[in-house]
Amino acid sequence: MSTILGAKPSKDAEAALPHAVEGELTPAVRLIGRVITLLLLLSVAAGLWQGFGSHGLWTGVVNGLQASEVGFAMVLILLGSIVEGFGYGLSLGTKWPYTRNIVLLMVRGDPEAAHRVVATLVGLVALALVILAPGIGTISGLTLIVVTALFGMGTLYVLAGRVPAFVHGMHGLLAYGVFLIYLTGLAYPGLDFWTYLGAMGALHALLLAVFLGGMTTGQRGFGSAIGAFVQPKKASQWTVAAHIAAGLILVATLGYLMPAYPIAFYLAVGQFAVGFLLFHAVSLKPKDPGVLVAFHQSMVLLMALAIVLVWR
Repeated sequence: MSTILGAKPSKDAEAALPHAVEGELTPAVRLIGRVITLLLLLSVAAGLWQGFGSHGLWTGVVNGLQASEVGFAMVLILLGSIVEGFGYGLSLGTKWPYTRNIVLLMVRGDPEAAHRVVATLVGLVALALVILAPGIGTISGLTLIVVTALFGMGTLYVLAGRVPAFVHGMHGLLAYGVFLIYLTGLAYPGLDFWTYLGAMGALHALLLAVFLGGMTTGQRGFGSAIGAFVQPKKASQWTVAAHIAAGLILVATLGYLMPAYPIAFYLAVGQFAVGFLLFHAVSLKPKDPGVLVAFHQSMVLLMALAIVLVWR
């Protein structure tokens, strides 16, 4: 890792890793890395617990893999927020999906390297589920993962200023689609996910906010501030305004459906305070706004869990 955040890469580094910009490996990044490792281990433990609690070896393996996949998908989303929050979006440049030393970089604490390795793990588990239990849910899950990965490659070029922010928004939306398809498959075996999703207005509002949140990140590019505004004057500010409107739609939707989703509703209300703080963090440190990005994302994951797991 040859550059420092904000420093100009050498010509050799630019040739090996186009547009590479390295984040700072702070104590906070190291601590969060340990938390992520713990979450991965808990995902494996959840899979083992689910597997041993099932009737029959085959069913146990499938249920165990599905439980672990839900955890892995959550970790993958959180890793994406850590990549953004600590300035690692271009730590591997636009080279995708791997570099020769990607595992070593992951062990050293590079969140972007960890993000790509865990994404590979998510894909391999999804492939195993298709082989062991082929069906609309598992096939759809694997398909979503492949498309998400392709859009993930596109996010590197969004940050490098080569493709539009829409690609970044779609990557986030698809990542939540992967998480939700395995979560609903685990919580409600036999349920047609696409029929379920079509009937869930609360998830529509949440996913709209997720998409526009990704658009907000992509629109400002790598290390650029949005700038304070009352009336939007540039594209990044208009995207923020649209994201705020989507947040209000989410609160209104959950409020209208009360008392069906009380936890999700209160999380959505609280998210506005977190979002306000995050906006100021991005203004102060646009290259690495910090842990608030991950906290903001974790609240969205909790909202998704609260919506799906209370449905009957």
